[in-house]
Amino acid sequence: MKIENPWKQNPWFESVAVAQERARKRLPQPVYGALVAGSERGQSVTDNQAAFAELGLAPHVVGQLPERSQATTVFGHTIGSPVIISPTGVQAVHPDGEVAVARAAAARGTIMGLSNFASKSVEEVTATGATTFFQMYWTGERDTMVQRMTRAHEAGAQGLIATLDWSFSMGRDWGSPEIPEKVDLKAMVRLAPKVATKGRWLWQFGQQFRQTGKLPDLTAPNLAPPGPDGRLGEPPTFFGAYYEWMTTPPPSWEDVVWMRETWGQISGTPFVLKGVCRVDDALRAVDAGVAGISVSNHGGNNLDGTPAAIRMVRPVAEAVARASAGQVDVVMDGGVRRGSDVVKALALGAKAVLIGRAYLWGLAANGQAGVENVLDVLSGGVDSALRGLALSSTAELRPEHLLIPDGFDRALGVPEPAAAGR
Repeated sequence: MKIENPWKQNPWFESVAVAQERARKRLPQPVYGALVAGSERGQSVTDNQAAFAELGLAPHVVGQLPERSQATTVFGHTIGSPVIISPTGVQAVHPDGEVAVARAAAARGTIMGLSNFASKSVEEVTATGATTFFQMYWTGERDTMVQRMTRAHEAGAQGLIATLDWSFSMGRDWGSPEIPEKVDLKAMVRLAPKVATKGRWLWQFGQQFRQTGKLPDLTAPNLAPPGPDGRLGEPPTFFGAYYEWMTTPPPSWEDVVWMRETWGQISGTPFVLKGVCRVDDALRAVDAGVAGISVSNHGGNNLDGTPAAIRMVRPVAEAVARASAGQVDVVMDGGVRRGSDVVKALALGAKAVLIGRAYLWGLAANGQAGVENVLDVLSGGVDSALRGLALSSTAELRPEHLLIPDGFDRALGVPEPAAAGR
């Protein structure tokens, strides 16, 4: 008879906060610090979560419905719950990285956003069967971008996310973690004191090394240049890719139109613009022909002092709905930690939300199962909120289902009288 250890930690966790704490305990401090991130004083990353707490719910005591649906259609794809995997770079907090996340997305029937700064290739990720949207920054020459779009399409990507809001804001008040350019003997010796106490984390990567003979190399495989024989060349290191990005002139709206048209010619699948904060930018994006807009301040990692994404959702969603006759989907990302946050975003006009740190903590805590756990936690919270609000589906959510304090919205980029109405 096998006796289970009663003190063994249950790998399942009941909240994103518990996943974060497990990730903090499991990961070396520099790795965990990179996940927490935030820029400058951290004003935006703090407001992303705090703003959700300002919104209340107005539940019913009787009349709750026995069946509730979270299914929705966004960017032309029907997903089981309005929670999408946001593209984040270099997910080497677990040996399987983006592949584990994609498997979780496929298992839960949602969209996988894959960064062009990912630690796994687009081919490995699409092989999981996940509906994959490839994400690109405006980096490199146009011919280079075309090559990357073509590769993503040929690998099976079903949409493109253009993230154009990055301003290279530096200088965290609490200090930035050290990230080596590559994992070589010198880096391992230097960082050994910070990772030596993280036995389980080291054991996972040791297993990978025993199976493949490879350690994480901190390269960006999706940015590998084509070689003369048609094969891909050596991928740049993360810092090499970052340098290309920094030295590429910022895009114009004409460049956005070119990017959208080029992707349309290559793939014909949806083109989404991520990082929109202002109503005027959202309307320009509609004019540029985008299929979707993500309201985002880059998780507070960009220009500090940008309002919380949830504060900007309603003004943008209302303006885009009018301008596009409801044909352009608006989503949001930033600060989502529980199912009620998802419900609040949808009530204010978002079609779905994207999550970043939440699933990375799940990945660090328990690999693919941890990501699935996070998605289940959020789905369970959405279901509880729908029950309390006596609604049968997320499609019924409206602002009247919330308690919204005066002045909550931040309508950026609109004439002053229109902004003052909030």
